[in-house]
Amino acid sequence: MIQVPHLGDAVWRKSSHSNGDGGACVEVAPGFEVVPVRDSKDPSVGHLVVARGSWSALVSTLRGV
Repeated sequence: MIQVPHLGDAVWRKSSHSNGDGGACVEVAPGFEVVPVRDSKDPSVGHLVVARGSWSALVSTLRGV
């Protein structure tokens, strides 16, 4: 089971594929045992957490596209 960290002090990092015109992008908060992910356009909606191995596999797959 994934433990959800307290993210009150999290420093969110926007995707390097983000642009300035409000395009679809995500933010991640590094430094946790899991990878917190949220929508950069509407962070108030909340976040989800992904196991590091799953996040790594997703990013590797997307880089190969």
